[in-house]
Amino acid sequence: MKLYTIDTGYFKLDGGAMFGVVPKSIWNKLNPSDENNLCTWAMRCLLIEDGNRLILVDNGIGNKQDAKFLSHYHLHGDASLESSLAKQGFSKKDITDVFLTHLHFDHCGGSVERKDEKLVTAFPNATYWSNERHWAWATKPNDREKASFLKENIFPIAESGQLKFVKDENNIEIFENFSVVFANGHTDAMMLPKIIYKGSCIVYMADLLPSVAHLPIPYVMAYDVNPLETLKERKRFWNEALENDYIFFLEHDKDHECCTLQMTEKGIRQKDVFKLSEL
Repeated sequence: MKLYTIDTGYFKLDGGAMFGVVPKSIWNKLNPSDENNLCTWAMRCLLIEDGNRLILVDNGIGNKQDAKFLSHYHLHGDASLESSLAKQGFSKKDITDVFLTHLHFDHCGGSVERKDEKLVTAFPNATYWSNERHWAWATKPNDREKASFLKENIFPIAESGQLKFVKDENNIEIFENFSVVFANGHTDAMMLPKIIYKGSCIVYMADLLPSVAHLPIPYVMAYDVNPLETLKERKRFWNEALENDYIFFLEHDKDHECCTLQMTEKGIRQKDVFKLSEL
């Protein structure tokens, strides 16, 4: 097995929304905002090469949205999904499986692209993986999350015939050395991949832990639909990770790809931060 970091560029989101009840006087030291209160975040994906499988976990915001939509998020940076795949010697046609942690646009927007004014799947030879509970949640969204679940990112996948559902069961193994943990605080039935790699367990944290700065338990995003559930999930999972020496792979941290944990007088915090390639 080989793992590759796939950078798809950076975007900006409101710092207050990203840190919830945490005052700006605190969070602004962790991820300084611009004059519009916007902070920079990564859209970092994971590519897993294992035998004949080439599994891509999430795929960023994509580029099919109109200029007005994209202007809200200030996309920037030199990397793209295509260039990062090419850097590792791959193209979209090589991907066998696209695993979607959840269907918010910054995680699944690259799933679908526009060709000749038609919306088609961007990975023509891949199986797309979601789960029935989250799919139902995203295709009939509540008013609070509606702006994050874009029809053009979701329905073409089902129409393509490439969609499969993961069984709703914690720690179920989807592929060899690749299992899933469910989390429900950020959005219903978000999936966190757990990958056994070089004797370690790497957990793709999606939006349960956007960045190292979010490690304190109360640092929950205002985007979360059930923040009290997020608190419970974080407490439980941080302790599990500490006990089992998990490595957290961070999707949105602009500076850090991976971290490990340690217990401090302030609670569980980061121990080491490093690039995936350093493992």
